[in-house]
Amino acid sequence: MPDTGAQRVLRKEDNRFLTGRGHYTDDFNRQGQAFGVFVRSEMAHARIKSIDTSQAEQAPGVVAVFTGKDMEADGVGSLPCGWTVTDKHGNPHKAPPHWPLARDRVRYVGDHVAFVVAETDAQARDAAELVEVDYEPLDAVVETGKALNGPQVHDEAPDNLCFDWEIGDKQATDDAFAKADRVSKIELVNNRLIPNAIEPRAAIGEYDPGTDEYTLYSTSQNPHLLRLILCAFVLNLPEHKVRVVAPDVGGGFGSKIYCYAEETVCVWASKKLNGRPIKWLATRTEAFQADAHGRDHITTAEMAMDKDGKFLGMRVDTLANLGAYLSNFATAVPTYLYGTLLAGQYKTPAIHGNVKAVFTNTAPVDAYRGAGRPEATYVVERLVERCARDMNMDPAEIRRRNFVQPDEFPYQTPVALTYDSGQYELALDEALKMIDYPNFAQRRQESERKGKLRGIGFSAYIEACGIAPSQVVGALGAGVGLWESAQVRFNATGSISVFTGSHSHGQGHETTFAQMVADKFGTDYNNVDIVHGDTGRIPMGMGTYGSRSLAVGGSAILRACDKVVEKGKKIAAHMLEASVDDIEFDSGTFRVAGTDKTKSIGEIAFAAYVPHDFPQDVEPGLDETAFYDPANFTYPSGVHIAEIEIDPDTGETEIADWVAVDDFGRVINPMIVEGQVHGGIAQGVGQALLENAVYDPDSGQLVTGSYQDYTMPRADDLPSFRVGMTETPCPHNPVGAKGCGEAGAIAAPAALMNAITDALGTEEIQMPATREKVWRLAQQRLAPAAE
Repeated sequence: MPDTGAQRVLRKEDNRFLTGRGHYTDDFNRQGQAFGVFVRSEMAHARIKSIDTSQAEQAPGVVAVFTGKDMEADGVGSLPCGWTVTDKHGNPHKAPPHWPLARDRVRYVGDHVAFVVAETDAQARDAAELVEVDYEPLDAVVETGKALNGPQVHDEAPDNLCFDWEIGDKQATDDAFAKADRVSKIELVNNRLIPNAIEPRAAIGEYDPGTDEYTLYSTSQNPHLLRLILCAFVLNLPEHKVRVVAPDVGGGFGSKIYCYAEETVCVWASKKLNGRPIKWLATRTEAFQADAHGRDHITTAEMAMDKDGKFLGMRVDTLANLGAYLSNFATAVPTYLYGTLLAGQYKTPAIHGNVKAVFTNTAPVDAYRGAGRPEATYVVERLVERCARDMNMDPAEIRRRNFVQPDEFPYQTPVALTYDSGQYELALDEALKMIDYPNFAQRRQESERKGKLRGIGFSAYIEACGIAPSQVVGALGAGVGLWESAQVRFNATGSISVFTGSHSHGQGHETTFAQMVADKFGTDYNNVDIVHGDTGRIPMGMGTYGSRSLAVGGSAILRACDKVVEKGKKIAAHMLEASVDDIEFDSGTFRVAGTDKTKSIGEIAFAAYVPHDFPQDVEPGLDETAFYDPANFTYPSGVHIAEIEIDPDTGETEIADWVAVDDFGRVINPMIVEGQVHGGIAQGVGQALLENAVYDPDSGQLVTGSYQDYTMPRADDLPSFRVGMTETPCPHNPVGAKGCGEAGAIAAPAALMNAITDALGTEEIQMPATREKVWRLAQQRLAPAAE
């Protein structure tokens, strides 16, 4: 049998993805289904005086038109925020209601006003145009920096403040600054991003009046959590009566974790129509307007240093935009997923972070690839680069001087986390070697001879993944436990079915998990089937986000495998007429210790289902379930270095080279991991150079509401990334994995912006560093030389 552990095995799922045979949510159709279309607010902020649906109801093919009053009459609940943040005065965050269909006011362009159901999608869209909404316009605020003094978004949140939260020791940090030899300061904007999955969000809601059961087909990264929220908080349904199916969903990046209004309305409306299935598919315009956005911070950060460039203290003040309503994890992103990472890879003795989170008349903001960790890394690594320049030190040297050292783990940071393992300097050294750092000055001179500006930028990131110990996150306000479950079943003929609560939306779980299980049992990985994404087949799960699939989901699978082995030992002991304590298992074979008496795991599996002579104390079957709750977060880390060349005549930033050296702990399939890194860097490059969600400050309209205006990176915007790895196994999970899905998106913006500011000789530029911005600054830099 092949050992597929840590091998570059081609992805099993790519056969269907690359041949057009994937089964995406929109590929599903139910008999007799109708089609739903949402009437969305065209105003950023307005009071709803009345909604006239009479013309729409008479339109051809229309089955029904629903408004917020219909859902209110049925007692449908508000969409909840699942994480309670306690502010620095001990008060819970402000939590205004978020109704699936607006009841009295709309609060952003794209807010849900009514739902039109018709025989065809085209008829529903035509009828939606006939719904007349009488609005009383209200003043709106869309800019993060003006939210605290802007028009009131919710009556329940004075000054639009959701919470004022802090982390770290303020007095110790102030003391560190008082004794500093040098203080560096930087002001940063972390631009708002709009997720763009291959398949837009979609849903089919179906109610069976005969059984009183509901089925929801959804583009969800977390079908079990979606079921939980629908049942417990919004529709008040028994969980065993609701099945959520999340098939191939065409990418998620965080934006498909949440319980949105659309899925909720489809499920509820199907029952109102006596069980007629209702299908909804978002247009790209809807996706831009109403999918949860990401990032959107304004930050001031300072670092206190001694005369040798040793960090003494760090102060960070951040204003975080949460949008018009709280999405499921919105409050956790700028707090526990951000403030706790402000130590970076460094031994900064005192840190204080303060975060004010505000409501605005914009789409809700929630977790997007990395979720808080990219924002933290951007602050830390831009500030560290600024420190190096202020101290006239090499940027690699100032990092090396302040790194947590390998013999200092476990390392308690001043911002709550305890890092478990890492070799930060090793990754830096490898990255410097790969990029040929000693000869950078020569390459810069060559660029200058061509009239170009060359720069180099570092990003030494760390993230907290494998989210997380349930006991810890519960104490921090999480409304759910963050374990994972798995069931491993040997079938009678020796094939293996693995049922996992993790969800794959493009990451390659069907290959990676199969490799891991095959390696454990010494069998062919093609004989392992990974089942996910259906609450009707997998009883429990917590989904995929935060790079938790292998570290948490994989650990649950390994635990279930261990139980299978233990059960197999009992069967082998019976078959080999030996004591259970004398049975050993290795590479797919059960052996009586010290003898040549063996049984293969295939023989054991077959016997498990043909137990003709089993003793009473041995149960038939070879099918085990395990739950795994991590003991700590995992801490992937690494160093990315970007080298760029700017053409001052055009403002074009060409990425000349990019090296990434990451430590993800144990790696199962290096090729899949490298693909994850490549994709993440591409998203980070998009944020740094191109992407930006822009609302018009006067009208509140989303200006970047299409691909013509919101610039996604294309293949010709990206170089061939060079990826290296170090490996420091995670010491507290059985896989040894740390997680790799978000690293590129976390590291890339800081590396690229540090390179651009290095080339331009100024840090007065914010993301995205568009050609126009870069051109203006390049002209300013060259102007004195030309005069």
